[in-house]
Amino acid sequence: MAQPYLSVVIPAFNEEARIQRTLERVVQFLTGGSYPWEVVVADDGSTDATARLVRDVASSNGNVRLLSLEHRGKGWAVRHGMLNAVGEYRLLCDADLSVPIDQVERLLPPQVLDADIAVGSREQPDSQRFGEPAHRHLMGRIYNGLVRVLAVPGLKDTQCGFKCYRGEVVPQLFGAQRMEGFAFDAEVMFLAWKSGLAIREVGVDWYYGPGSKVRAVTDSLAMTWDLLKIRWNHKIGRYGVFTKPDPGEKPPRY
Repeated sequence: MAQPYLSVVIPAFNEEARIQRTLERVVQFLTGGSYPWEVVVADDGSTDATARLVRDVASSNGNVRLLSLEHRGKGWAVRHGMLNAVGEYRLLCDADLSVPIDQVERLLPPQVLDADIAVGSREQPDSQRFGEPAHRHLMGRIYNGLVRVLAVPGLKDTQCGFKCYRGEVVPQLFGAQRMEGFAFDAEVMFLAWKSGLAIREVGVDWYYGPGSKVRAVTDSLAMTWDLLKIRWNHKIGRYGVFTKPDPGEKPPRY
């Protein structure tokens, strides 16, 4: 099989209630397209039927594969899923499809050109939010303010689980990633910003799901602490030497 143009990486932990339906929707959409593709489900040590259900889908579709991992967190699953994918472009997509899979076209050429990372954003003029409680929106904006101060200035939305990376930048970013929990998004964006990669925010439609595994207060506090860890890791050189772009290349875009 030719190298996939697009890899869809789906981190999953105990997603038996929706993983089969999610895969059916993703496969149906991609099958109707014009480019080769793959779907990599990075199973973060699920204790329910998630792995079995993914294997069932994979047994009838060679473009779908399961990556079985020990349970260590969403960031851990995303890191391994991205590094195991082989697509020219690699889309991070949450298992609940809070951003419908057809929105990926907004993040790919020709809609997005000259970008190393296209970030699905709920804060662009053409983005839409559906069904989100007011308190969740407020907490998200507070956290994003901390992200801008401590990690990535200028980026309006780091936490939307819908991002597309050029395959060439994946080893550099996810190979250096250290965070294994929910703060991995901010860490990867910090690494991209420090590396001088071209980042573009793209408005997407986002639907709030009541089954979200994010615990509003507990996880927000943990992610805030992790932002401080990111700065400390950088200060002590844990991320190594950042690769800067050639002088003739375009600067990052927000």
